[in-house]
Amino acid sequence: MAHQAVTATPAAARHFASPLARAMVLREGLELADLTGSGPHGRIIKSDVVAALGSTGAGTAALSTGLPDGPAFDAIPNGIGRKLLARRLTDSKQQAPHFYVRMDCNVDAVVQLRALGQGAGGPKLSINDFIIQAAAQALRAVPGVNASFTPAAIRRYRSVNIAVAVALDDGLLTPVIENADTMSVAEIALAVKDLSERARAGTLGPGACSGGTFSVSNLGAYGVREFAAVINPPQGAILAVGAAELRAVVRNGQLAVATMMTVTLSADHRVIDGAVAAQWLAAFRQLLENPQANDVWKSSLHAP
Repeated sequence: MAHQAVTATPAAARHFASPLARAMVLREGLELADLTGSGPHGRIIKSDVVAALGSTGAGTAALSTGLPDGPAFDAIPNGIGRKLLARRLTDSKQQAPHFYVRMDCNVDAVVQLRALGQGAGGPKLSINDFIIQAAAQALRAVPGVNASFTPAAIRRYRSVNIAVAVALDDGLLTPVIENADTMSVAEIALAVKDLSERARAGTLGPGACSGGTFSVSNLGAYGVREFAAVINPPQGAILAVGAAELRAVVRNGQLAVATMMTVTLSADHRVIDGAVAAQWLAAFRQLLENPQANDVWKSSLHAP
């Protein structure tokens, strides 16, 4: 019977720390190897972590950063939310093979319907509310995009839960609108307003950003024409939305002016094939360009 040799771990590679100290190190994104323990037998304890975090008075411990000396700077400590976001998006780009499908949409009909509804005393709707509703309906029509990857199987979700990116001063949150495919544009508008206000006030519940099956990120308000977003794991895709703007187009062989908007679908190729992504974008554009044909959208004009 063969015996496998076992190599003992050198004592220098072992780091003794209290459970609380280990939790603090993980939370703050530190490394035990960078800390010096003051407890019994060199054990790292809570006070060692606190001392490291406060050693410079700016949230940057006297630890090796691997960065060369350079221009003067202000160190802005990373909160837990920023560290979590960095970790999740880094994992997404490293693990999920992104590919991108881009399409231009004519939103003249949406602009007209929105103005008609508000002129009739209906609820205040944004173009983004129509975008979210169209995305939800397209996910119902092309369910292969409403999915995520696991090593054992592709998870195709039964519900359509849209995560909406909300920019904050110190990061980004993606609160979720559950069952968005069953909601009118007016209901979506109210949900987006409520979630955005609570996100900025810091009063979102612990589960408000979980359970999303697809994400929408809109930078159109900043004048961005187009961009490609990073997939929000474990979701399989995210839609990046640019500004709705007047552009020259060719209509019936003649130059004309239309309100156009460029959208980019970032998709995880482990879950979504190129043809499926294209089918989804085509369904999305069809829904967005023909809102008058959608009964759910019509009912929004008379919503209380």
